[in-house]
Amino acid sequence: MTESWVNSAERIGADLHLELSGPGGRRAALIRALRDAVRGGRLAPGTRLPPYRSLAADLGVARNTVADAYAELVAEGWLTARQGSGTRVAARAEPLRHAERVPIKAPPRARGPRHDLRQGAPDASAFPRAAWLASYRRALQQAPNEVFGPGDPAGRRELREALTEYLARARGVRTEPGRIVVCSGFAHALRLLFGGGVLRGPVAVEAYGLAFHRELLQTAGARTVPLPLDDDGARVDLLARERAVLLTPAHQFPTGGPLHAERRAAAVDWARARGGVVLEDDYDGEFRYDRKPVGAVQGLDPERVIHIGSVSKSLSPALRLGWMVLPERYMGAVLEAKGEREGWASVLDQLSLADFIVSGSYDRHVRRMRQRYRSRRDRLVAALAEHVPHIEVTGVAAGLHAVLRLPPGTERSAVKAATWQGVALDGLAEFRHPETDMPAADGLVVGYATPSEHAYGAALDALCGVLPSAD
Repeated sequence: MTESWVNSAERIGADLHLELSGPGGRRAALIRALRDAVRGGRLAPGTRLPPYRSLAADLGVARNTVADAYAELVAEGWLTARQGSGTRVAARAEPLRHAERVPIKAPPRARGPRHDLRQGAPDASAFPRAAWLASYRRALQQAPNEVFGPGDPAGRRELREALTEYLARARGVRTEPGRIVVCSGFAHALRLLFGGGVLRGPVAVEAYGLAFHRELLQTAGARTVPLPLDDDGARVDLLARERAVLLTPAHQFPTGGPLHAERRAAAVDWARARGGVVLEDDYDGEFRYDRKPVGAVQGLDPERVIHIGSVSKSLSPALRLGWMVLPERYMGAVLEAKGEREGWASVLDQLSLADFIVSGSYDRHVRRMRQRYRSRRDRLVAALAEHVPHIEVTGVAAGLHAVLRLPPGTERSAVKAATWQGVALDGLAEFRHPETDMPAADGLVVGYATPSEHAYGAALDALCGVLPSAD
């Protein structure tokens, strides 16, 4: 039911129409109506309102209803009430100006490339929404009450137990739940290890790698020393006085080769002899297409290797979930660096991932994506062989990207041509350590996992169109 009040000019100096409608009874309706009148400027600051009795009579409601409404609006600051002065609209209750009602426009979004072939991201359209939602629901339903309090800085026990079993089975990692610390990804792991003071001194890194990781280490005060690469991977025989070495042994990023078995063993021997540590970035270890994935270096010596992994390539970087498998001597220092409670990785996401692994959904998803990415790589190789046969794909059949070797001196022009044609990709030079004396090679780093399935064919056609010719 809608009721209205039209007061005379003698009472407040202007005619005013109030509509009392909506949920909550007459008191709530009167409060809403008066607020709207003030907001809209129909009741100006300083305007005196009718006495309780007069307004109640006009509206046909009890005086207490009006008194309660006035009291509520006084408490909120919309009205003021003084003995002998009556009830007035507060001086600071400014009406909403017309300009303020204009919706604020969001800044224009930068237009993305027509074809995204940048490395480092999985196919976002392939995220297993239904299976993840099922795991999330189970995790939420079964979660003990303590889950909703401060989190353990080591991470939920359920996830660390699931990772212990999975990493042993899939990656050959030797560990136990008490030696795993959950983090939000590889960069977070580096911040904890170096920014937190767990590791110090210069760090040997591969001559080609992510500049972001080098910058993060340098910001933490750790100078990076480049190790040359050849067909067998990083030249670990050139390790000298460094106390840590960062390697991508399963699939060197970005050049694409694995670390030879002898060099894997040599890196561990160096760590034992020097009292150092090997940092193993296992960023896409599950995705090997020509053979079974090579096991983790950590299995050779769990006390000399820190194994670091995440779900950023296998599931999505949006989950912000990763892990460190640590030698026992580093556990206390890493937990101290992380803090007294979990402040990075969502506890509910941790429980969901634990269920996702234990239920078998993670294995099924990895198998499905392994087949999809293998097909993507095969299609890339076939398209190049047909249209630009002089362009070679290097590295092993693995991971989410491939390196295309280009004729000398053509990398910069190829990247520029790709940009003009709306193809986003990276030149190999972007990943080269600025202090390495390793000879530079021209190439493109092509992320074949990033486009959705329906867009991949067009992306390949566009790529072949911007590559340099044989002459």
